[in-house]
Amino acid sequence: MNRIKPFLIFLFLTNLIYGQDVKMTTEYSSENQDVSDMLNFESIDFWKIKFTGKDITDKSFILTVKEMWDGKIKSTDTIINTSKYPKNSEVKSDTLKLKVMAKRTDEPKLKLWFRFPKFVIKKKYDAIMSDDYSLRNTGVREKIEYGKNFYFLTYILPYEKDGFKFWCDVDDSGKNVEDWGKEFGIKHYVIFEMKFIE
Repeated sequence: MNRIKPFLIFLFLTNLIYGQDVKMTTEYSSENQDVSDMLNFESIDFWKIKFTGKDITDKSFILTVKEMWDGKIKSTDTIINTSKYPKNSEVKSDTLKLKVMAKRTDEPKLKLWFRFPKFVIKKKYDAIMSDDYSLRNTGVREKIEYGKNFYFLTYILPYEKDGFKFWCDVDDSGKNVEDWGKEFGIKHYVIFEMKFIE
């Protein structure tokens, strides 16, 4: 029994030191009022995103997408797995900064632009003809742990009731993100997930 105690203390301290959570913070739009006005006029969502935590130093990440239609997953895809490009994409410090822009085009498509420190990714997804799409910073409410998937961003339509439209009621609801379509009657939305890996 006396030999087990020091071992358990060692395990506890190891988890305390190495099991630090990753934090996601965000800033919406631009501090420049003219740029902010232009983004609003063009219906462009613009997020500056920062991940911090010792667990992401010298790590790669995977970014995936799920397209949700009528409460069901229509498709899933891996946007990038940076472990395949280690020289250009490893997180070299305890901080990862990126920018994301999104808008609905007249095609209609959802057009997204991900700006990482050393590369850019552009993507398009099917959409309905609606000006109500909003890119939400879902990850700020997530418990982000190394090696586990977490909801990063969601590009959603609002919940509609009595002639009013609600976005915050959806992403603040505490409901499982993949159930939003069924819970709130949302026809279409896109889920972006991330995972930090070796």
